[in-house]
Amino acid sequence: MKKELDLLDRRLISLLSDDGRISARVLAERLKVTQPTVNARIKNLIQAGVLKIAGLINTFRADNFITVIVAIQVEDDKQLDEKLEEISQLDEVHCAYVVTGRYDIFVEVVLTQGMDELYRFMSSTLPELGGIRHSESFVVMRARKKWNLMPKKAAEWDLS
Repeated sequence: MKKELDLLDRRLISLLSDDGRISARVLAERLKVTQPTVNARIKNLIQAGVLKIAGLINTFRADNFITVIVAIQVEDDKQLDEKLEEISQLDEVHCAYVVTGRYDIFVEVVLTQGMDELYRFMSSTLPELGGIRHSESFVVMRARKKWNLMPKKAAEWDLS
């Protein structure tokens, strides 16, 4: 079920989109509401699954990242939602979309280990899911206004 956003929610999300570290006090001042109102709105938006506040990375300005769009045709259209869910749970997948046209699903993949990781994803990880008729990958060479969550596999990096 979708949450209806009022003007205050939309303005709050807009301000957080510009700066996710902005304080509740500053948000309250800019929105002309109280700080408890801001905190309650943020909490409600997060609980409703509408808002996520996170650190994002520009993968085009950091070494060793590859962004790939993968177009997928599923074998059985009746399993479209199931395949979308399975694919979206893969660590490498940043987001997945059901689309119109000759493909059924587009997947945005962010990889941290170069072309070898892309090869593994396309030749092993994706086919192991089954139910995929055809897939095609497109390496993104440049992008603008593109920020990503850190790939889940990056959690394996040595952070000490």
